[in-house]
Amino acid sequence: MEKGYTLISPCFFGMEKMLANEIKNLGFEIVKTEDGRVTYKTDEYGIAKANMWLRCAERVHLKIAEFEAKSFDELFEGTKRINWAKYIPYGAQFPITKASSIKSKLHSIPDIQSIVKKAVVESLKKSYMETGLIKEDKEKYPIYVFIHKDKVTLTIDTTGVALHKRGYREKANKAPIRETLAAGIMYLTPWRPGRTLVDPLCGSGTLLIEAAMMGINMAPGLNREFISEKWRTLDKKIWWDTRREAYDMINEDIEFKIYGYDIDEDVIEIARENAEIAGVADYIEFNVGDATEFTSAEEYGFIVTNPPYGERLEDVDSVKMLYKQLGYAFRKLNNWSYYLITSYEDFENEFGQDAIRKRKLYNGMLKSYLYQYPGPKPPRK
Repeated sequence: MEKGYTLISPCFFGMEKMLANEIKNLGFEIVKTEDGRVTYKTDEYGIAKANMWLRCAERVHLKIAEFEAKSFDELFEGTKRINWAKYIPYGAQFPITKASSIKSKLHSIPDIQSIVKKAVVESLKKSYMETGLIKEDKEKYPIYVFIHKDKVTLTIDTTGVALHKRGYREKANKAPIRETLAAGIMYLTPWRPGRTLVDPLCGSGTLLIEAAMMGINMAPGLNREFISEKWRTLDKKIWWDTRREAYDMINEDIEFKIYGYDIDEDVIEIARENAEIAGVADYIEFNVGDATEFTSAEEYGFIVTNPPYGERLEDVDSVKMLYKQLGYAFRKLNNWSYYLITSYEDFENEFGQDAIRKRKLYNGMLKSYLYQYPGPKPPRK
């Protein structure tokens, strides 16, 4: 492979700005930001760094080519023209893992996958001077096909298991928030280590675990593996250097404590186990508690939480009652800030207070809003 790369990272809708900021902070050059994806340029170390450090991305794709195709013949020829041997070594597996088509003349996903596979095979056979079957018995280079308005984008996935799979959530409650979305929500708050942070409906602890990892500057990909670590086309030293650097960048000197509560004792135990696996158990205190009765002696603080939505877990009447009770409880905390994500459209009415700001976010395919109620800033110490 050559040294310069164009990478594409998909994300949940509404997360593009946070993801773009992360990419800039890693020192990469943004090419463009679109709905649900950010394209950027980097070097070969950037593949490892992006996988290791991006909290809001779902994957890191290596962009191979882009061309127009209004027929299956054009799709085949455009794919076949690419020198795939430059990216896929002899004997490697190259499944067409996923294809999607939006507002395009080509819309049959199985046909798109089949044609792209045949075209890649033809390209590789020519490069490796094969006349029979192409061997596929070594490491994987998963190919993704994205067609939008007849423009085809071909990529190879460098991640493998999606980036939200940090490796710490072996157990979860019934409807946990995805780790990438939890990180994005924390970016939207002004919380910093040293300020009080509480999730009074913490479930399996995802929001607090993501916050704690950010607080100590722990890379989200530190405790997992990536599919491109096994590639012959990337120097193993790149991964060793990136992982060692990530370990060195953890701030072990910082001291803070954040708090999670849930009414279910079994769920609290799951949250404790997840925090232990993530390596942040020293920074989070989990206890059994009823969110509707939450009080605090602290004058200033943050509540960040993902309450039940109604569509997923609870019946609508019980969710409406919960939101009313949360509104009563939180408004007693005069100087506190609170941030709640829900897909329930009449939330503000039930909560009893209009949000200062609302941010549309998608929890998977579920349109939700982060309702933001920022309180006054505490005086400087």
